[in-house]
Amino acid sequence: MPAVQLLLLACLVGGVGARTAQFQKANDQSGRCQYTFRVASPTESSCPVQDQAMSAIQELQRDSSDQRATLEATKARLSSLEAVLHRLTSGQPAGPLETQQGLQRELEALRREREQLETQTRELESAFSNLIRDKSALEEEKRRLQAENEDLARRLESSSQEVASLRRGQCPQAHSSSQDVPSGSREGKDSGFNLESETTQQTKSGMLHIRITDEREATMRQRCGELVWVGEPVTLRRAETITGKYGVWMRDPQAADPYTAETTWRIDTVGTDIRQVFEYDLRRQFAQGYPSKVHVLPRPVESTGAVVYRGSLYFQAAESRTLLRYDLRAETLKAEKEIPGAGYHGQFPYSWGGYTDIDLAVDETGLWVIYSTEAAKGAIVLSKLNPETLELEQTWETNIRKQSVANAFVICGTLYTVSSYSSPDATVNFAYDTGTGSSKALTVPFKNRYKYSSMVDYNPLERKLFAWDNFNMVTYDIKLSRV
Repeated sequence: MPAVQLLLLACLVGGVGARTAQFQKANDQSGRCQYTFRVASPTESSCPVQDQAMSAIQELQRDSSDQRATLEATKARLSSLEAVLHRLTSGQPAGPLETQQGLQRELEALRREREQLETQTRELESAFSNLIRDKSALEEEKRRLQAENEDLARRLESSSQEVASLRRGQCPQAHSSSQDVPSGSREGKDSGFNLESETTQQTKSGMLHIRITDEREATMRQRCGELVWVGEPVTLRRAETITGKYGVWMRDPQAADPYTAETTWRIDTVGTDIRQVFEYDLRRQFAQGYPSKVHVLPRPVESTGAVVYRGSLYFQAAESRTLLRYDLRAETLKAEKEIPGAGYHGQFPYSWGGYTDIDLAVDETGLWVIYSTEAAKGAIVLSKLNPETLELEQTWETNIRKQSVANAFVICGTLYTVSSYSSPDATVNFAYDTGTGSSKALTVPFKNRYKYSSMVDYNPLERKLFAWDNFNMVTYDIKLSRV
């Protein structure tokens, strides 16, 4: 036993190295031999009190336990991995099911992390591409606006020069006098000449506009025929809010200055006081949703039957059988006409409802209105309108019940109806020819891609159908047979 104690003491002495130590041997009170070994603390100048010492010991014990647990877990994992590696390299099975499942979980976690990083990378790349595209679009728009600004500046300068030239040319006449002709007589002659000149110019301008319009309509009529095919819908834009679930969008087939064939108008028709008309100068602006102007109408609109024709917006006034013509350039009402006996506000709507009792249309021959009356017992009545005064020029009563069809439009003087507003595989199911006064059944396929078409109109300039299908503004290509 003493030998073991001496060996232990020797080990302790070797463990402390070069530290100062004291070793004593003496008998205790009972006469037994005791060995005493003392080592000075390397850091403490005095011994801590008992509470501090216990706290320090407990803290050290906790740290030691934590480190021991971590070490054991690491050792266990390392042993598992070494065992699996050994089995794999020696061609043996991979080990217990639990070990394989653990490795599989770790592998899946790494895969998920990689997928998340790849997804984030793709999102960042997509966002960067969108920013570059938006930047390019903005730069293009900036260049266009600069070009327009320069053109306007040139036109303004040219106009200023013309005004100055005219003033210089009129000054000698204004200050000259004549002994033969009294000043009043001269003034009367000049005024008469100016009045005659202005009247003549206005007449010539009106005749020129009428001639151009007639030629344009004649060209459109040359392309007429019977509808034989409707293509797949092409989506141009989606409405942003609930007010755009139903609506109407339009382009003018006979645009008047300052508008062009690209100018687009749009009305969201969900609500009780619909007055806003969004105007887009360019198709790109329409697709991106950036209106160049917003008209506020003096009277609210009823439903989705409005059209734009020759620079004017034609629409039905809310809760009435009155048609209105609104000059888009002057922003004023130019004409107002009540349709005698026409049903309104839910009396004779299309099958989808929406107060679609009165529906306006434009084709190669002019402006039309589609409606019904009590006298017609709910059958569709079609009238040709004077675009200036809204007077009814001619009327046809069909045998097609208005509430049995979802929508209607006019092409080359023939009324066409759509069978359903919600079926994905609807048809253009009837045609009424105003030239012969007869109707016939059709089965031309018509796709309601978004299953709620609230408006279908024909644009004779683009030879397309425009539609509003459940928030979406779409177009359809068409084909007409040879006459």
